[in-house]
Amino acid sequence: MTSNIKLPNYHGARWDEPVVMEMGVPGRRGAVFPAPAPAVAAAVGDAASLVPASMRRQDRPALPEMTEPDVLRHYLHLSQMVLGMMGISLFGTCTMKYNPRLNEWLQMRPELAELHPLQDESTMQGMLEIVHGLDLILRELSGMDQFVFQAAGGADAAYTQTCVTRGYFAARGELEQRNEIITTIQAHPCNPATAATAGFKVITLPLEENGYPSIEALKAALSPRTAALMTNNPDDMGIYNPQIREWVRLVHEAGGLAFYDHANFNGVMSKIRARDLGFDACMFMLHKTFGGAKGGGGPATGAYGCTAALAPFLPGPVVVKDGAGYRLDRNRPQSVGKVREFLGNLQVVLKAYSWCRAMGAEGIAEASDLSVLANNYMDKKLGQIRGLVRSHPKNTAHRMEMTRWGMGPLKEETGVNIFDVQNRMTDFGVDAFWLSHDPWVVPEPFTPEAGELWSKEDIDTWIAVIQRISDEAYSTPELVKNAPHKAAIAKLAPENLDDPAVWATTWRAYQRKRKGKAAA
Repeated sequence: MTSNIKLPNYHGARWDEPVVMEMGVPGRRGAVFPAPAPAVAAAVGDAASLVPASMRRQDRPALPEMTEPDVLRHYLHLSQMVLGMMGISLFGTCTMKYNPRLNEWLQMRPELAELHPLQDESTMQGMLEIVHGLDLILRELSGMDQFVFQAAGGADAAYTQTCVTRGYFAARGELEQRNEIITTIQAHPCNPATAATAGFKVITLPLEENGYPSIEALKAALSPRTAALMTNNPDDMGIYNPQIREWVRLVHEAGGLAFYDHANFNGVMSKIRARDLGFDACMFMLHKTFGGAKGGGGPATGAYGCTAALAPFLPGPVVVKDGAGYRLDRNRPQSVGKVREFLGNLQVVLKAYSWCRAMGAEGIAEASDLSVLANNYMDKKLGQIRGLVRSHPKNTAHRMEMTRWGMGPLKEETGVNIFDVQNRMTDFGVDAFWLSHDPWVVPEPFTPEAGELWSKEDIDTWIAVIQRISDEAYSTPELVKNAPHKAAIAKLAPENLDDPAVWATTWRAYQRKRKGKAAA
């Protein structure tokens, strides 16, 4: 199947690089500042005397003394070791899309980079227009009546939903009664986690043979205590629930709200609108679907949208169009307050707006088609590889955007586990795939996702790597178990990874623990 695919001849860069605190030579400087002009010195006096005695250092700071080239070379070496493998990344469940360089340049322009969140709104009309413009675009894609971008990511947007739910039922005098939120075991963990954080009792529905909970299970969970349903559709298995409209009707009939976690939106964007299915609110991850960078815990934005009935409870301020300009609406007496400071990560909002305008309606629809096509192409090819099994194999319908696969048979027959496979993938310059959110419904899971980005050649190479590793697992399993062989750093010994007496995240802690270890 993949014998004609030439695998990358990759080898990671490796430098014998110390930590920066161990580098430098006394007296070296990256910049040397001239002495102050005599007139300035006469006017100001001794600069040291301007610092209160209690705040003055008694000793020099324990910092490395280095030239600018020393520093540049050091961090270049680190970047080559960490980022040198910019390979094919069918990451899975958190879409890896290309982040256009134009958008990276735009976010650094002074009009945004130097914007202060407390400056008068009349001086930031351009950025407010972009926020409002993305709001309108997402309204079209979802059918909702208002979007805000204050949430710091997908989990924060789910938390926004729980806050809005509390505000909505508190205004109706029902909050004490409606204290339960329903979700499923394959919903993103942020849904039950944020529900619990907001003080709700969580009811988790299990998956059944077709890959989603049954109507009967939902009916059994619904009651006068139901506050909301929080669910993904399709979920991370890639399975779309064809009964979702009936689910929403039943939740509403019980008096609850319905929230659509649109984390997996790529396969259905422009095809399905949350409001058309009856949902009261939804969220999008701008760093997954709309071309923002995947921050790895860094800058991200969760776009939260809702119907007009819930809009009064949105965190504020909200950007509104006022005549020919834009303003921040702070007069929102029923608002739940803030879920984050100011307006959120506006750089990510700018990137998402730029992505949407560049794609246009036709481009977004085509990207959705390509996402589904690429996934089902992968799905077919992966089904021909030994040791792999598809989640819910009795469900033969085409999957949306991604498919949860498992390597349970591979582990049982060879002893090679999913982490071994991840390590071995990096030897071919291919990023290790994403496994699964806990709990593992599928043994030894992995969840590839191509989206619309990757070419057929990229996908074929990725599949060929999986085929190669499967062949190695059955022929020479130790080769896979001892991977990686070509990475900058070999496999770490797992014994001390969770031992706080050994690892250190600061130089001071490292010195203290290293000295303690040497003394022992």
